[in-house]
Amino acid sequence: MSELVRTHRDGDVLVVEIDNPPVNALGPGVPEALAAVLDAADRDDGVAAIVVRGAGRTFVAGADIATLEDAAWGDEAAAADLHDLLRRVEQCRTPVVMAIHGTALGGGLELAMAGHYRVADAAAQVGQPEVNLGIVPGAEGTQRLPRLAGVAKALDMCVSGRPVTAQDALAAGIVDEIAGEDLTASAVAFARRVAARSSHPLTSERAERLGDPETNAPLLAAARAQAEKIRRHQVAPLKAVDAIEAATRLPFEAGCRRERELFFECVRGEQAKALIHVFFAERAASKLPEDMAHLTPAEIRTIAIVGGGTMGSGIAMACANAGLDVILTDATGDAVAAGEAAIRTNYDATVARGRLTPDAVADRLARIHLTPPAAFPARAVEADLVIEAVFEDLALKQRVFREIDAAARPGCILATNTSTLDIDAIASATSRPEAVIGLHFFSPAAVMRLLEIVRGSRTDLDVLVAALAFAKRVRKLGVVVGNGPGFVGNRLMFPYMYETQFLVEDGATPAQVDRALAGFGMAMGVFAVDDMAGLDVGARVRKALGHFSDPRERRPLVHERLVAMGRLGQKRGAGWYRYDEPRKPTPDPEVEALIRSLATDAGIAARTISDEEIVDRAILALVNEGARALEAGVAARASDIDVIYVNGYGFPGWRGGPLFYADRRGLGEVLARIRAFHREHGERWRPAPLLVELAERGGTFRGGALHGRAGARSR
Repeated sequence: MSELVRTHRDGDVLVVEIDNPPVNALGPGVPEALAAVLDAADRDDGVAAIVVRGAGRTFVAGADIATLEDAAWGDEAAAADLHDLLRRVEQCRTPVVMAIHGTALGGGLELAMAGHYRVADAAAQVGQPEVNLGIVPGAEGTQRLPRLAGVAKALDMCVSGRPVTAQDALAAGIVDEIAGEDLTASAVAFARRVAARSSHPLTSERAERLGDPETNAPLLAAARAQAEKIRRHQVAPLKAVDAIEAATRLPFEAGCRRERELFFECVRGEQAKALIHVFFAERAASKLPEDMAHLTPAEIRTIAIVGGGTMGSGIAMACANAGLDVILTDATGDAVAAGEAAIRTNYDATVARGRLTPDAVADRLARIHLTPPAAFPARAVEADLVIEAVFEDLALKQRVFREIDAAARPGCILATNTSTLDIDAIASATSRPEAVIGLHFFSPAAVMRLLEIVRGSRTDLDVLVAALAFAKRVRKLGVVVGNGPGFVGNRLMFPYMYETQFLVEDGATPAQVDRALAGFGMAMGVFAVDDMAGLDVGARVRKALGHFSDPRERRPLVHERLVAMGRLGQKRGAGWYRYDEPRKPTPDPEVEALIRSLATDAGIAARTISDEEIVDRAILALVNEGARALEAGVAARASDIDVIYVNGYGFPGWRGGPLFYADRRGLGEVLARIRAFHREHGERWRPAPLLVELAERGGTFRGGALHGRAGARSR
């Protein structure tokens, strides 16, 4: 018997265990081994029922995504075809009970739905998340799910890609029972109860929940509207709706063929390539390099946070949400109280949205210990990690780090949440620069998934490994980057933002720029982002980094004037836009007139700017600076830059990130466009040498721009 599938008998029930670590994916060998076990069981009159479960921490979490990647890049034969296996499961004369724990996602849920019955652990989740990879379910998921859960539920799950809890799955009809404390024992007992039945339900033959054209029409229309709203510009969610519609109109086998057609239409598309690239890029970013794999991360249980403002309070929530204890302080008692108020307000909103219960919030609040500044040094010795989250001012951060250094115990990790400043300069204020690291959270810190982990020139490997483990503990995607102005994310953001400001001086409007970037797929337009962050924040950073110190450089004309006018963005009700309603930008003729006046005074004649030029000047500024970041060793891989921009800056995942986008557009074409901008707009558009090298030899960022570990001391 294959070691991928093991069996044992519990009386007259055969327990089948799929053991393909780490997540029991339906990779090569697993379907064949499972089918062989079912064949043998069907021939054994001593087997009254079969229970199928996963070994380790989860049921089958899905198909083997590596084969999907091969299919997306042209080897369609590599895509798993589970149809024969699922038919074999369903047509087994012995009742098959699927015992689900952990997650049954994608191919895992499709396998479970082929069984005659499903028993789930109370903490299990099930889902069809394929749209997150730019595809539709390809193993009968869109045909079986509406037969079990109804059309509306199937549409919601396949369009959103969100998993549902075991309790929701029971209510929807996806599972038949919630297990007791012992899943296998519960599933075996359930199997014995149903074994005596004269017949067992076949999902493929169920039709009572498929509705009719009249009742389904508004459901399908609503699902397409939902897809357009929550997954703007994406193809797969709409094709998932098409596949579910096919389930309601066609016999099962014909519906499965239609689903398979739609699956391959998606797999062949650019969006699937991009989203699969992001999936594997995220895995690569969070994986320890081989030379660190032997290191055991220090355990982090208590975190002290200095600074209770927007970032500090958000970081405190992220830590408390992960079950960590938090010591939160600020410069004054009033500031500590303000931080507490912000935390309570955010948790109240979470309860109001139904995402947490009051008891869960109470547990989290109990983990956050609000500490007056005078009492902080005595409490700081309890911390395994101290995170500084004060204003972006180097002198202030150095002063805070001197105080932290004096208070923290030996072996404590000292982290700064700076988004732009020199980690080494901050570390120089301490007696232990080897213990200092950057942990750049993104706002809102309790929600945003990205965490830039910034390695200074003297940061110990043990500290870096502990930081990566901490990122996972607080459910963040940690990406290691090197020390340099703006690190990776903000380093690229500056030329992107400045170029869009030059565009409005040249004749565009803020609303036109933001509309063009939204049309490209950015989550928010750049001027709306600036207003949300606060124009004063950008002004402080620009001053701290010495941007435009060369008088020969073109510098933006309008931003500083808006700051001087007190138009600091949403928090003041006016910035690049006017905000008559909270967070709802309205184009402001006063700003547009100011732009034209300042540009005219500077001798810049207004001209018509196309959306194509807006997108190229904004996005290719990201690409060119991304190439420079790779050359400088600030980013280890092109894919790390893609991960940072997709997860932290609203770059559309279905375009794969700025450097993947450049690859798919063609580096030759990208270089030609940048050279044209260089001729027209001057030195800021000089092509990055790495981009020139790759384009001239027909290379790609994805295929070869690897320049060693970010932050390596050899830089």
